[in-house]
Amino acid sequence: MKDAPAPHFRRVALIGIGLVNGSLALVMRREKLADEIVACARTETTLAKARELGLADRTTTSPLEAVEGADLVVIGTPPGSAGPVASAMAPGLAEQAIVTDVGSIKAPIIRDVVPHLPARSRFVAGHPVAGTEHSGPEAAFDTLFENRHCILTPIEDTDPEAVAVVAGMWRAAGMRVETMTPEHHDRVLAITSHLPHLIAYCIVGTVADLEEHLQSEVLRYAAGGFTDFTRIAGSDPVMWRDVFLHNREAVLEMLGRFTEDLAALQRAIRWGEGDKLQSLFTRTRAVRRGVIAEGQAYDRQALARARPNDAG
Repeated sequence: MKDAPAPHFRRVALIGIGLVNGSLALVMRREKLADEIVACARTETTLAKARELGLADRTTTSPLEAVEGADLVVIGTPPGSAGPVASAMAPGLAEQAIVTDVGSIKAPIIRDVVPHLPARSRFVAGHPVAGTEHSGPEAAFDTLFENRHCILTPIEDTDPEAVAVVAGMWRAAGMRVETMTPEHHDRVLAITSHLPHLIAYCIVGTVADLEEHLQSEVLRYAAGGFTDFTRIAGSDPVMWRDVFLHNREAVLEMLGRFTEDLAALQRAIRWGEGDKLQSLFTRTRAVRRGVIAEGQAYDRQALARARPNDAG
């Protein structure tokens, strides 16, 4: 995809104002991408926090009111809410308004959102692959997207000009923008994001089911391996419930592969096959180093400096 210049918007409507949309609002302030930002959320408590943090010029609990006069709308709700939100806001949308989203699944969101829009060609499904385990507007920070990947998944009749505008916005946030089909995106993210979250939730669930005295000792003596790996189990439960239910085919496929590999590891441990264990650990260490070399491992100390009140 060719680089697009940083766009400028008269009015941006952010539907949902949590970590991702809140961070995008901060980027828009910093880069002067929007004259006005309108934030929409279900509760006045969330909107009050957004106003306190300077994330929006106006706030409302009504998606319909939020999108009126907007030339860009960014849906940042849990995936299961994207369709109902699109239905609610559709009557207020200008025909030429660009609508995008930040969800970590794509095909189901496209299926649920596009039928409600006045111009389906103006919807650009997107996924900024960036985040932490924290949620809510107070979790936002303006360097969240720097040097991360953003995947856009336009469909056959998506307007190329709309794609270029959304790509320009994410590049202004510091992201590397790529495109792929929605189905391929969902399959890739099932293994790189969804399965790790599922395993982390499962391990913490196992701890929750331990006898009380043993559970207290696990929490007291949790080593780096436990705390690092289970960090993502602190993520938004509603969002991840929707991810697993809406991307179930791809998740179940990858979970099946993982289960087979786990059974092979179990056998190697049972039969004392140290050579097999060492071979696997050697290969996986190389993969991990490749992730770091790509710049896709967050520097936790840098995050702490960016968000000094974050102890996580």
